This record gives sequence, C-alpha cells and structure tokens, in this order.
Amino acid sequence: MCEKQSKKVAVVTGGSRGIGRVLVQTLANTGMQVFFNYSSPDDTDARQTEAMVLENGGFCRAFRANISKNEDVDGFIKEVINQANGIHILINNAGVTKDGLLVTMRESHWDQVMDTNLRGAYLCTKAALKPMIRQRWGRIINISSVVGITGNAGQCNYVAAKAGLIGFTKSVAQEMASRQITANVVAPGFIQSQMTDSMTEHQKQNIINRIPMQRIGTPEDVAACVSFLASDEAGYITGQVFQVCGGLAM
Repeated sequence: MCEKQSKKVAVVTGGSRGIGRVLVQTLANTGMQVFFNYSSPDDTDARQTEAMVLENGGFCRAFRANISKNEDVDGFIKEVINQANGIHILINNAGVTKDGLLVTMRESHWDQVMDTNLRGAYLCTKAALKPMIRQRWGRIINISSVVGITGNAGQCNYVAAKAGLIGFTKSVAQEMASRQITANVVAPGFIQSQMTDSMTEHQKQNIINRIPMQRIGTPEDVAACVSFLASDEAGYITGQVFQVCGGLAM
C-alpha cells in the first residue's frame, strides 16, 4: 500500500460481488484506495474480491457493516478516514430486492428494501460528505435503476427506493455544488448477474428483444460510466441521471 493521501480514496457499498465487485476492481485499477462494505455473516465473497484486486496490483479493504444502521455506517466511515485520511468518492451501490405484487407485499419487505436501498444511501452520504466538504472535492455516485424511471410491476418497493434515490441525488447536487462536490446517478438496465445466469435462453432472448442494442449489459458497462463520473474530468457534471441500458429506456 502506498503512503496516505498519495491516492484518491473511494468507498463502495455492497462491493463484495456482482456490479459492486466490478466497481471495486475498476476503481482499484485506476490507482485508487478502495474500501467497501458487505453485510453477510459469510465473508467468502468479500475476501475473494480483496484477493482479486491484490493479484492485479491494486488495494482494497473490506468491512462488515449494515448500512441501514447508523452506528455501523459511522464505524465504517470513521475506520476508512482513520486508515486513509479522507474520502474522495462514495458509490452507493448496495441494494436488495423483495419482489411481489403490492396487494400481497409484506410490510417487512417494503421496509427492508427502503432501509438498505434508500436509508443506507442517506446515512453513507451524510457521513462521507464531512471530509469531502473539508477538502472541497468529492464525488457522490448513486446506483439506481431504469425501473426507478419507468416503474416495474412486482417491484413497488424497489422502484420507490430507486426513484427516491434519483430525487435525493439531485438535492445533494444542489446543496454541494458550491463546494466542488458532484452528485450523479447511474441507472443500469438489464445487466448480467446471477439472476440472468439462471435464466433460460428463451427468457434471455425475450429481454434482448426489448433492448435496441440487442444484448444484456455487463457490470463492466456500468463500471465504465461510474469510473468517468468519479474522475477529475467529470467535475462540471452534477445532478444528472445516466442510463446504462442499451437504449431500453429512451
């Protein structure tokens, strides 16, 4: 690991697998110090992510924290600041789904999705903004979804959280612009994941037929957009929603 403050410091929530893992790898590949959280009692995925980054010559460190709990977030962010002397980039990526039609949706499933997907972003952003304000530089990048724009049957809780994240980001962008802190949203469409891997070829083709670019996206497609928004070159872009969806939600 290089000396403190010699690299930008990025925090990724939900970085142990899926899109989050690729975000961690991509940012580490650019030379950033990357810290990420995971919430599962099983740390296998988190340790695999750390090992992958290390093998490629990068640096990352995992912390177990439930981002819907204020005390966990405070502990996580304080530990990052203690180890790295600041935070430059926060990517609120962690999310859960508890799908079901509204008429039969359990109240607990509504609460679980809102707590992680929206409350977690609020808690992490609030904590990370303090060092960003002091250094007068920061990037907040929130991972929403195209369904937060279009809606989706059977996902009222998830859609509400992802739509809320868009409004939240625009407000943060307005509050923080004078301090050279940007806030933007990346809204993925259908992205290759464990869920898409379990689909039949017929199911996949039905999805592809709805996408003008005629393919399912990859986590790397999302990470490329996030990497740009985290860079110095994106300093005059704030309050925007970038849909990484192959044209699905034009």
